Amino acid sequence: MWRGNSPGGNPGAATEGTGGELGGQGNWGLEDAPGLLARASLPIVPAWPSPLASSALTLLLGALTSLFLWYCYRLGSQDMQALEAGGRAGGVSGGPRGCSETGRPSPGSSGEPGEGLRTEGLVSRRLRAYARRYSWAGMGRVRRAAQGGPGPGGGPGVLGIQRPGLLFLPDLPSVPFVPRDAQRHDVELLESSFPAILRDFGAVSWDFSGTTPLPRGWSPPLAPGCYQLLLYQAGRCQPSNCRRCPGAYRALRGLRSFMSANTFGNAGFSVLLPGARLEGRCGPTNARVRCHLGLKIPPGCELVVGGEPQCWAEGHCLLVDDSFLHTVAHNGSPEDGPRVVFIVDLWHPNVAGAERQALDFVFAPDP
Repeated sequence: MWRGNSPGGNPGAATEGTGGELGGQGNWGLEDAPGLLARASLPIVPAWPSPLASSALTLLLGALTSLFLWYCYRLGSQDMQALEAGGRAGGVSGGPRGCSETGRPSPGSSGEPGEGLRTEGLVSRRLRAYARRYSWAGMGRVRRAAQGGPGPGGGPGVLGIQRPGLLFLPDLPSVPFVPRDAQRHDVELLESSFPAILRDFGAVSWDFSGTTPLPRGWSPPLAPGCYQLLLYQAGRCQPSNCRRCPGAYRALRGLRSFMSANTFGNAGFSVLLPGARLEGRCGPTNARVRCHLGLKIPPGCELVVGGEPQCWAEGHCLLVDDSFLHTVAHNGSPEDGPRVVFIVDLWHPNVAGAERQALDFVFAPDP
């Protein structure tokens, strides 16, 4: 085996250097290579007390976990408070512009400029909560609506006659009267149920004189001479009224596009006495279509939506976009009796399934 020469020049003398360390002086032989490689591969361990490091790391991770859980709790609490506030502010039909024929004006809606901003804020929070749980896929229009994008909700509207009070979904076809074919299945189902629904009204009807207390199930008048009995109110079933009207309830259960799980959704009987009139109102959103099934239509009744006059017909449905400015009047004589229609809120046919699911989440009824 070859050995390097020592400083003194003696051949064959192995150099010890500084204890044989890598930084020592002198030469090494090939048999020393394994040891040198082993020493070079040793990890450099800092002088740190191992128990103390573990304790500090455990405390740090615990503090970060507690902070994260507290943040999630606060975020969830704010979302729930926003939803409850939205339900109270939105009422049956919501919005600062008042209610449509079926639905009561919201007590908290004042029409102040700040009211719309608060509404947009709670809708955005609820929509973000929905996206965290599911996805943003297909939410482009809903997201723009939640952010208060361009449209009737933030401007003069279509010739100033379409002013949804709470939510404007952009890029939906806007016509005061929607063609029947847009909701063919539900229209045909309701019209075929006309005899059963008319019998149900006869079972819950009264004289509407106003001199006696309201019978069970009837809501206080929206305006003088305007009464309603709701089977669904703001997306919540009214069990006692549904039991009293089995034919109407059965028809509602068979509908494909009924907004049964949304605060925009109502269904029930609407009664307008002779001489009564509901002036210039706009519904809360253009995402719904209001279906009117005529039950009792005396002469002199009138419905004007977006400046277009129309009239009901007994046994036939009329599809109305009530986000347009509309007026309802009964100009007949007292001998003609009341005008009675069965009203159901349906989804606008151009609102996609993913958008309906998101809006049901955002505008879910109060628990």
